[in-house]
Amino acid sequence: MKALVQRVARAAVRVDAELVGEIGPGLCVFVGVGHDDGEDDAQTLAERVVNLRVFQDGTGKMNLSLLETRGALLAVSQFTLMGDTRRGRRPSFVGAAEPALAAALIDRFVGAVSAAGVRVATGRFGAHMDIDIGADGPVTLMLDSKERRSA
Repeated sequence: MKALVQRVARAAVRVDAELVGEIGPGLCVFVGVGHDDGEDDAQTLAERVVNLRVFQDGTGKMNLSLLETRGALLAVSQFTLMGDTRRGRRPSFVGAAEPALAAALIDRFVGAVSAAGVRVATGRFGAHMDIDIGADGPVTLMLDSKERRSA
């Protein structure tokens, strides 16, 4: 699983002009699921996201996590994160999971983030979404559940 993580002052997602998810300060996380991902990937990614130290402490250093700042998280499914652009001009999405698996693992990710004590809002899986992001910084990082620390 991959996550594009953006620190935000606010973020909201609408589907057909209906507000379906909204947060204040925290993280907007775009989540992509590969066909070889499983529940352990969702859990690993959730743990990494909620503990990622990208918020400023009293000295202005990025030293605090989402858990420590009591921020919120907006999770948005995005299969295009699994796109392969190494050949040609059109991305290939053969590495992306089938919709049923992707939806289940994104739900698992959201559940793990929520279980850690973070307020979570979501987009709507499979829908065309209008996403409004008030980037803070900007701070944007890519995480991959397959890139685990060895220590």
